[in-house]
Amino acid sequence: MLARHLEDLKRLLITGGIALAAGWVFSNLRVPAPYMMGSVFGVWLIGGLLPGLQPHLGIARWFHVPVVLGLGTMIGAAFNAQLLSQALHWWPTILAMIVATTIATAIGWSYLVRIRGYEPRLALLCSLPGGQAEIILIAKTYTDKDYVVALCHLTRVSLVVGLAPLLLMAVTGFEGVAASYRVQNALPHFWGLSAETAAAFVACALLGYGAARLLRLPMPHLLGPLFLSAIGHALGLIEIPRVREFIMLAQIAVGGGIGARLARVPFREVAGHIVDGLVNAGLVLTSYTVIAVAVTLAFGLSFMQALLAFLPGGLYEVTLLALIFGFDLAFVSFHHTVRILLIFFAMPWLARRF
Repeated sequence: MLARHLEDLKRLLITGGIALAAGWVFSNLRVPAPYMMGSVFGVWLIGGLLPGLQPHLGIARWFHVPVVLGLGTMIGAAFNAQLLSQALHWWPTILAMIVATTIATAIGWSYLVRIRGYEPRLALLCSLPGGQAEIILIAKTYTDKDYVVALCHLTRVSLVVGLAPLLLMAVTGFEGVAASYRVQNALPHFWGLSAETAAAFVACALLGYGAARLLRLPMPHLLGPLFLSAIGHALGLIEIPRVREFIMLAQIAVGGGIGARLARVPFREVAGHIVDGLVNAGLVLTSYTVIAVAVTLAFGLSFMQALLAFLPGGLYEVTLLALIFGFDLAFVSFHHTVRILLIFFAMPWLARRF
């Protein structure tokens, strides 16, 4: 047990070191979302170039889960007392999200089954646009090709994480990137928090997780703290800010984990599945983008905000991007929460159906 924890710590230090260094370089180059993109591409590139390093790359679950607990708590802080009245006005875009999820899943599934000859249940697990880590874990129960499911979801999330910041720069120009840096620099430091605020942060994360486990909510480490934090902020009981160091830590943990998994993929063995994953991800993301454009034109929303609310890049990753870019976090996270819950409640029935 001790040896395993020491190895986990070694992986964490190596992966975190590479991610932090790459993020620092990207930050000095003024790349959008520097620590997220630097972590993904830095760890992926170094791991790919140094195969002997791959077994020593990764973010242990005992480290990843606390980061997600804190991220859920901070996301919930965006849900203030005015949220319910706001959410009532979001029903057209929520409906559009449900339609987009149905269409994207159907298109991705049809491509893999009808063109690539995948088994229907495997194709479904590869095409469901959400809950990356959980679907990959559940895939072991339903198929012996869970690595194919992992590749499809990693490809989709990596495309969103890699392309969304670049798209922001293309749409808003360098001013949009500069604004994202100003938002991050304006965030308070961890050591500037009062003892009461720090205690509320930790208590909300732990109690929310425990309650979610008791209620058997999907993704309890994210949704539990998110819901409890949202309730506390909506009632005015707590006030937890977004902490600069934690946002950076979350980027390194999430991005470094993705980069480490990508670095381990044996390209020659699964090249065909990587291509399938890219095409499937392209079809899914295009479906969401088209509907996001329609929503933008119909309701006069910011295109990038609507796109981040719709793109299925992983709830952790996309809401983290919304945090970095300073968009309406409540709007973005609420839409993704609806999508994730829709998928998780429908998935058991769909898996049995297929």
